[in-house]
Amino acid sequence: MAVDYRKPDRQGFSESADPYRGNRQYRTLSGIPIKETYTADDLPDSQTIGEPGNYPFTRGIHQNMYRGRFWTMRQFAGFGTARETNQRFRYLLEHGQTGLSVAFDMPTLMGLDSDDAHSLGEVGREGVAIDSVEDMERLFQDIPLDQVSTSMTINGPGPIIWAMYLVAAERQGVSWDKLRGTLQADILKEYIAQKEWLFPPRPSMRVIVDMMAFATEHVPQWNSISISGYHIREAGSTAAQELAFTLADGFAYVEAGIAAGLDVNKFAPRLSFFFNSHIDFFEEIAKFRAARRIWARHLKEKYGATNPKAWMMRFHTQTAGCSLTAQQPENNIVRTAFEALAAVLGGTQSLHTNSMDEVLSLPTEKAVKIALRTQQIIAYETGVTNTVDPLAGSYFIEALTDEMERQAEEYFQRIEEIGGVLNGIENGFFQREIAEASYRYQKELENHEQIMVGVNAFEEPTEEKIPILKIDPSVERQQIESVRAWRNSRSGADVERTLNHLRDCCREETAPLMPAIIDCVRAGATEGEIAQAMKDVFGTWRERPVF
Repeated sequence: MAVDYRKPDRQGFSESADPYRGNRQYRTLSGIPIKETYTADDLPDSQTIGEPGNYPFTRGIHQNMYRGRFWTMRQFAGFGTARETNQRFRYLLEHGQTGLSVAFDMPTLMGLDSDDAHSLGEVGREGVAIDSVEDMERLFQDIPLDQVSTSMTINGPGPIIWAMYLVAAERQGVSWDKLRGTLQADILKEYIAQKEWLFPPRPSMRVIVDMMAFATEHVPQWNSISISGYHIREAGSTAAQELAFTLADGFAYVEAGIAAGLDVNKFAPRLSFFFNSHIDFFEEIAKFRAARRIWARHLKEKYGATNPKAWMMRFHTQTAGCSLTAQQPENNIVRTAFEALAAVLGGTQSLHTNSMDEVLSLPTEKAVKIALRTQQIIAYETGVTNTVDPLAGSYFIEALTDEMERQAEEYFQRIEEIGGVLNGIENGFFQREIAEASYRYQKELENHEQIMVGVNAFEEPTEEKIPILKIDPSVERQQIESVRAWRNSRSGADVERTLNHLRDCCREETAPLMPAIIDCVRAGATEGEIAQAMKDVFGTWRERPVF
């Protein structure tokens, strides 16, 4: 029931005309208590703040930050077939987007071909369907891959989709050393939060290390992993948990690379990060600043990296999907703007702004253009990019940054005590922590300790409907026909030969995997066929239930 905010009290009106003020808790969204006033006594050691572009990079990884160049404006996009998504890519580029970010449909994310029985009803619904290198070529038709940076949100099947991208670049005549972009491929956070994996955790780590090694040697401008806190936060974690669990995953990849004999000074500079920018403005800025400082210190002091580029945390940010509401969806434009501003003030290198309708469907062209314009207004109109880290030295910001770091270090100690990230995944530690945080937040909403405008406050009896994007069911039929026609056009013998070689490589613990996967793609194998060949050796995995 909507609250009458004009209800009179003894003075005639409620305090500040705000019926929710009595329940207000002065703490961050994650529960960190906020003092009424901050002074110089609350500041951490000034030596940890430093200068922009210098260790420990609290104030940013570049001396001139956005005065040198803006962040990459990279809108996440993908729906239907490769041809339809290609049209959306070109629409966004024409309107000023400066990088591409590919959203794949659920079958592709799960390593399934579009005609697999488990794909029924999901083809092209939540992203673009990619079954073969032919689809990948269509996806980037008329988009020169040596002139655009591409991010691909794919994890379990990451090496397969990346191989398709590399072969598509070959067919464009683009050499791999000219390719710029990022593969998400963060399999640890899949077990922790997003739940889209193909193999058990330990074989998956072998695949990740193989990709890191291959990128370092053959695709030097490519980020082999985008270590992702975004999905951890979307699953219900606090900001401190997002920070700690994401960095713990990053450290696990570093340790795995070092254990495999890779040079940390060579592979660590190509590890990037992906964070959520939620609605608690100052908490998010502090989280970003703390993340850079923690990563730099650990890489230098714990892992012995001497290359300053290995110390520098580069990250992409996406505004918080879980902060968007189906109620009064136009309010989401405002939420996204504040979240994007926090990401910019926090020093992001790349940014996706959610569209107002994403809680209802894939975004329409109008909604995605508004989201892109939000970034452009921040960049060109607000003035916040004119100076580097304008909030540095704020008593509140520096104290909150220090507190975020302290909480993250406490989590690192707990993770070490349980035997590391893989043990934590296998015994459900991360899953329990996130579930408990999510439960606490939901109770706070129900008790009006947290306010979400239009949901538990300032509701409206009727909701205005907005246009949404609908995927025609014919898309699925077209994609199924396409993948079957592709199978009929190739040499079955070549496909089987390369798949068998891949199985042999998977059985041999020290054999490189990426060259074998690329050979399968060149022979015409589909994503589902390659994924199944690897499952034949590695097996699958069911997580331990968490109560």
